[in-house]
Amino acid sequence: MLTELGDTVPAIAIDRPGYDGVSEPGGIAHSAQAALRRLDSDGIERATIVGFSYGGAVAAWLGADHPERVKALILVSAAANTAALKPIDQVLAAPLIGPVISAVLVAGAQVVVRSPPLLGRAARRAFLVEQREMLRELPILEQKLSAIEAPTIVVIGTADTVVPPQAGRLLATQIPRAELVEIERAGHTLPSTHAVRISELIRKSRAVSVT
Repeated sequence: MLTELGDTVPAIAIDRPGYDGVSEPGGIAHSAQAALRRLDSDGIERATIVGFSYGGAVAAWLGADHPERVKALILVSAAANTAALKPIDQVLAAPLIGPVISAVLVAGAQVVVRSPPLLGRAARRAFLVEQREMLRELPILEQKLSAIEAPTIVVIGTADTVVPPQAGRLLATQIPRAELVEIERAGHTLPSTHAVRISELIRKSRAVSVT
């Protein structure tokens, strides 16, 4: 997707803590703080924040708690409310069986879970921590959504089997004045499968005048 944006839109990609094997993993709030530190280190006072899947929850948390840093939000296939949770999330958060099931699912390419590829011990630990914290923090985030002030675009694929489309439709009603964009017959990985469309929405959000 960064390629689609080209040189006309300055962009950075922020990794969630823990997957590098050095930083400490954590939940949604922890990742939001890490994103803030990256903005600070790059001298970015205010930005359009794009969050995909679990990252959508991180972006929404930033929008609610740090409105002065967020010009606009684009939440793509976002797991940002409790309606996004599925029974598999409870299983993946379990102390013993969760790491085993997540490794099997990824290794067998049977389903797409809300994580990057689980290649090493650090990544497996980070994913488990995130799953546990997500179950605790999503109800908290849901209470914060009405405080989001930034212009927000919620993007869903109508054939998403990871985050239910109805969760995205609900999310668009929970955030004041949010715009809902539905991509017909699209699945979960919209930044890969519909990079041009997402890039267009990013450019659109950058053109918004916030007063």
